[in-house]
Amino acid sequence: MGTVGAVLLIYAANHSALMSKLARLRRAVPGPLLAVAAVVAWNLWSLRSVVLPVVFLNDGSVHEMMARYASSVITAGKDPYTSWFPYIGLGSAQYLHYQSLGSVLTGLVGVVVGPDTAFRWSVYLLLSLWPFVIYSSARLFGLPRPAAAIAAMLSPFIVSFTGVGYERGAYLWIGGAEVWTQLVGSWSLPFAWASSWRAMRDARYLWLAGGLTGLTVALHFMSGDLAFLGIIVVALVAEGPVLRRLRRAAVLFIASLAAAAWVIVPLILFTKWSAINQELATTGYVRGYGARQEVVWLFTGRIFDARHAVPAITVAVLLGAALAIIKWRREAFMRALVALFVASLLLSFGPTTWGPLADLVPGHADLYFRRFMMGSQLAGLYLAGLAIVAVWHTCTSTISATATSRRARVAALSAIAAGSAACFWPAARAVSQYDQRNAAAISYQRSEDATEGGEIAPLLRYIKDHGGGRTYAGQSINWGQGFTVGYVPVYKYIQTQDIDEVAYTVPSLSLMLDPEIEFDEDDPADYALFGVRYMLLPTGMDAPVPAQKALVEGNYSLWLIASNSYVDLVQVTGTLSADRADIGSKSVVFMDMLQANQDWAVKWPGAAPPPAPSVPALQAQLGVASPGTVDSVQASPPEGSFSTEVTMDKPGTLLFSVAYDPGWHAWVDGRPTRTEMLAPALVGVKLAPGRHYIVFRYTGFQWYPELWAFGLLSVGGMFLLGRRWRF
Repeated sequence: MGTVGAVLLIYAANHSALMSKLARLRRAVPGPLLAVAAVVAWNLWSLRSVVLPVVFLNDGSVHEMMARYASSVITAGKDPYTSWFPYIGLGSAQYLHYQSLGSVLTGLVGVVVGPDTAFRWSVYLLLSLWPFVIYSSARLFGLPRPAAAIAAMLSPFIVSFTGVGYERGAYLWIGGAEVWTQLVGSWSLPFAWASSWRAMRDARYLWLAGGLTGLTVALHFMSGDLAFLGIIVVALVAEGPVLRRLRRAAVLFIASLAAAAWVIVPLILFTKWSAINQELATTGYVRGYGARQEVVWLFTGRIFDARHAVPAITVAVLLGAALAIIKWRREAFMRALVALFVASLLLSFGPTTWGPLADLVPGHADLYFRRFMMGSQLAGLYLAGLAIVAVWHTCTSTISATATSRRARVAALSAIAAGSAACFWPAARAVSQYDQRNAAAISYQRSEDATEGGEIAPLLRYIKDHGGGRTYAGQSINWGQGFTVGYVPVYKYIQTQDIDEVAYTVPSLSLMLDPEIEFDEDDPADYALFGVRYMLLPTGMDAPVPAQKALVEGNYSLWLIASNSYVDLVQVTGTLSADRADIGSKSVVFMDMLQANQDWAVKWPGAAPPPAPSVPALQAQLGVASPGTVDSVQASPPEGSFSTEVTMDKPGTLLFSVAYDPGWHAWVDGRPTRTEMLAPALVGVKLAPGRHYIVFRYTGFQWYPELWAFGLLSVGGMFLLGRRWRF
């Protein structure tokens, strides 16, 4: 009995200590946060297949390639922002023109763990942990813990009709991981909005709001636009004297621009050397779907609950908006949320509704207006959380006042809770099923990577070992879409090997993006113009132009055009006038008339006037002989350097088959030589008769360190201003 008594005493003491620890834990970690943690834990389990090695579909392949390239450049001791990205669109200053901070940070992590691993884990963790972002930003906004927790718990279950909002379909494998940069930006925009709101009330938050707004711009341009929109909106609806709010908004706006200057300044200076996607420019993808369509979607549940059996989130959002309007005068943060919801929705209508007024939006020509719907989804989550808490409080108050016993109150509240769970259950089940389909697709693709991927691997090794030119494996507009490894088209699959190719691939702002889609696979002159040396074709398909079969493995065959490389010798026989908005359509005429050994000069806004054609028009129509021979080519696309030796029989032009950019510089026989723009948008250098050694090197924008320092000083200045002065 003494031993049993001692054990019982020890158990009682330990039990008491355990219960005390649990009580302290409940005080330290509120129940609402534990509920959010439970949703995050479910995310981590349901999305676990995302970290498995697999070849990505659609834009995900480019995002992963950018992270991989950034990692290799960083390892070499160079700056990705000043490097040439060679693999798509005949190359571009991708890290300058595109929202690249996420790729660079992922590449930096990839130096340690491997860039492909870092990319997959970024998708997994950024998506799985996002409810914590919603909860924390809601609390910064001033939402009560229960409302913040409910907003966070709803966040994984949004599904829109477009599929590119704050939702799984925009980020997971079966969705193509198309808007990964938006996922990265989704971690900063909520805090940029919330801290801007706080800054209107307390100047000590100015530095935080400015820094987060600048960070949002660097991570994702359209999220950055919404961050700046947030400054305007909260300044108009916040509490306090109007002049004080406007002064703070002006200071915050200017300082945020300064914090993001390292991104914005290069974009402004080099905008004319980035393309406007003509294929999409007139579609709803870019112009927005318009007020009528989006309002219908909102009230029929297609912005928050598309493909859900019950539009429960939509009902909660609309109820929250109505509640905010009712409390417009009394609850400042609620009117801020509904104002952000409405402003984002209005912006997403785009030029389809607003016409020329949309031109007032900075960078309007490069924006995909439909994507601004994500701002409405973000504000809608906060409103939904407030609405559900308000309804719950109303129900509990009513039941407490009318119930005749404690048992009746518990039964009524339990019934309400169960009914609410039943309303949201279809959304949870639909998302769970989507995750299962995603896992199944990844499993299938991994098995095909091992089998069909093994067949195509020797062909890809041959291309990488021999180099000297680009690869063509079809496009999305022809047989290339059905020529696959598993689910992945070969023209996407080869991006995993960092193989330079010709295929209409986005996201890229290369000036050759639109001309690339006009590539005619039956025209040998186009292969020379685009520097295509290799063709990957289905076994049994004949090469569309004269070529030599190099390898055949299973369903895949490799053909070689030995005479083609990254350089060609041409005579300039005409002039093409174009700009960043019409280079694709203007290229059609040029490419239809193109003859061997010819090219045209390009008259481009802001560029030096092109030289006059060197061959009479009649002779050009009949064709011309090559002005010389290419003796050797040494190409190192990842390093942004090329060299070649040529023998010129007569004056002519060396065509360097990379997208034109003023960062390309040429040296002929050791002397700097001016480059010129050749059609459609390529690099050229004039050469005199004789033997020449030509070197091309890319030098990117060089003022990044100064602009980084300027941004840090701006944030620091806002910190001091907010601490020392009240204005």
